[in-house]
Amino acid sequence: MGNGKRFEEEVSLEGHIIDSLILPRVWDTIMDLGGDFEVLEIRVGRSKQEPSYARFKVFAESEERLHRIIGTLQTYGAELVAAGDVRTEPAPRDGVLPPDFYSTTNLPTQVRIHGKWVDVADPEMDLAIVVDWQSGTARSVPMGDVRAGEHVVVGHEGIRVIPLQREREREEFSFMQSAVSSERSKKIAIAAIARQMRESKAKGERIVFVVGPAVIHSGAGEYLAALVREGYVQALLAGNAVAVHDVESVLFGTSLGMSLANGIPVEGGHQNHMRAINTIRMAGSLRAAVEQGILTRGLMYECVRNGVDLVLAGSIRDDGPLPDVITDVIEAQKAMRRALKGAGLVVMVASMLHSIAVGNMLPATVRVAIVDINPAVVTKLADRGSFQAVGLVTDAELFLRELCDELGIAYTPVAASRQLARASGSQGHGGNCSHHTPL
Repeated sequence: MGNGKRFEEEVSLEGHIIDSLILPRVWDTIMDLGGDFEVLEIRVGRSKQEPSYARFKVFAESEERLHRIIGTLQTYGAELVAAGDVRTEPAPRDGVLPPDFYSTTNLPTQVRIHGKWVDVADPEMDLAIVVDWQSGTARSVPMGDVRAGEHVVVGHEGIRVIPLQREREREEFSFMQSAVSSERSKKIAIAAIARQMRESKAKGERIVFVVGPAVIHSGAGEYLAALVREGYVQALLAGNAVAVHDVESVLFGTSLGMSLANGIPVEGGHQNHMRAINTIRMAGSLRAAVEQGILTRGLMYECVRNGVDLVLAGSIRDDGPLPDVITDVIEAQKAMRRALKGAGLVVMVASMLHSIAVGNMLPATVRVAIVDINPAVVTKLADRGSFQAVGLVTDAELFLRELCDELGIAYTPVAASRQLARASGSQGHGGNCSHHTPL
């Protein structure tokens, strides 16, 4: 290597590092990054419960390359053998980190403070770690929230990342762990998600849904509303469009001007979403519209009535937007993080951008199911590092309808809902539009 001088560090790995293929990936990584290694000790677990252990030296021709290799190995759970306490430096000013700051993964992480390993609170990828030396605590913090003078972790010493390791016994929920395919059994996959929802509900874990407007356009809003009504949704993360078209569907029976009952464009229906927005703005908020009897059913109605944490994040393309939409993206991020606290399962349906954003905010220990008709969207999360996600390639309406069936939840199909609205004489609250078709 170069002029013969080599920099070295001794590292160790422990756990199911062989059957999880962590050990060979670590060695491949060292060589791919231009380093070398020497195995000093290796012990192979002889039972399903006994962990394996490996200790080896890592060599590189420069200190900079060695640091890069060690930083990558830590994402696999490698630990520096001779490491002392974690190193910190003060943030130079608000929202600015020291040059050699440590950038987090979404894996459970510990730092050594005063000789003791301490869990880093709120694990999330691409954040900094701030240490309070006096209280002996550490937490992950977004760059913009770091304050001048706070002790920010730098370098790689005194840091321990705990990787997700493959269980010896196959887990039913991992129906798509290795690949995404439209040819997988949807019934088996949806049954696995339903079982996990029951388990999360029984444990008191939060179930979070992240959805796009296709949920409403496809006529699946009634199914998601039924899940909310039965207590299977504690938080709903979406954009302005989901709420707007849900309100439009309730007031006018359309979504983007298309009748949800028969799929036929309604004359002048392109105005309906604007009239829906205006109605809610006139009422003051979605909650006010429910309290005033303007919204009497639908997804937004059920969210308000059942105390669901509703986070609507705005975008540059929003019409209106609704009063409930958070138009400051940083504030929207904060609200999403609050809603995700205590989540045991996150279900993402037909929303690529929201799904990627939420996936980047989740600890690796949170189960994620992502559903989309486009296989590229389903694989996108895994490509961006949220490797705890499993995916299902299908359309939103089929998925949510089958999920309700699997959970034994009653719902009102779109056609029946339309007849009910006609029988009750519902005419909506969107202005003097005589052409609309109420649900």
